[in-house]
Amino acid sequence: MASVVVAHSVTALGEAHRGQVVVTGSHGGLIAATYAAQAQVRAAAFNDAGRGLDDAGIAGLAALDVIGIAAFAVAHTSARIGDGADTLACGVVSVANRSAGLRGVRAGMACREAATLLRDAAWHRGEVAPLAEARVPLLAAEGGFAAVVGCDSIGLVLPEDAAAVLVIGSHGALHGGDPASALPVDARGALFHDAGRGKDDAGASRLPVLAARGVPAAVVDYRTARIGDARSLWATGVVSGANDAARRFGLRIGDTVRAAAAALGRATWTS
Repeated sequence: MASVVVAHSVTALGEAHRGQVVVTGSHGGLIAATYAAQAQVRAAAFNDAGRGLDDAGIAGLAALDVIGIAAFAVAHTSARIGDGADTLACGVVSVANRSAGLRGVRAGMACREAATLLRDAAWHRGEVAPLAEARVPLLAAEGGFAAVVGCDSIGLVLPEDAAAVLVIGSHGALHGGDPASALPVDARGALFHDAGRGKDDAGASRLPVLAARGVPAAVVDYRTARIGDARSLWATGVVSGANDAARRFGLRIGDTVRAAAAALGRATWTS
């Protein structure tokens, strides 16, 4: 029988998670489902990230169901997003896919109970159809402006992104509360999805850590853009919170992501 194991982020899944029931701190969007399927998990638990625009916070559950992988999400108010241990200890199921439902997983159930029910689920392996290119240039560097780069997941950030403003589809939460997980580079600026903020305001917990590193950062209202989709943040996202470093460059709640990125690109490029 499979074990129940914890992973704060699907970007950290590896051989140890193959064939196991993995309780993650990640949102349940399509990019997260892609990582889970690539890791060949037996079953997976996610945070519903407030569900958000177009129900993007749970869109990965249906994608996993297509290939037979049981999956469910817990309410973002019940467990800290980005914290797999809190998900297992405190999470309450908000939605389950058909494969998980056939094993008895139901809304309102404790995460630990739901995960235990999936330990003897059939182990299916397959691939989730990839999204459009998950890393995309949004604005080229020009004149006094830094480049703006979109990444559907923080796992796609590269060392050279220190020269750019990043629009990241990932939630704005630290992984397991670890400050080192805030951002792998000291970028010119960064915008994340707020995942509904959720328990303990976890969806914005990267912001003060990045402020201490001198990185201007903000989060985007979950109702205005799809989580895990940098293009969606760029097209319709609206800022819901900003750290002190970003506010010094004039970012305010209610700014569009395009306006915020332009302000950060101009200010940080010349600072």
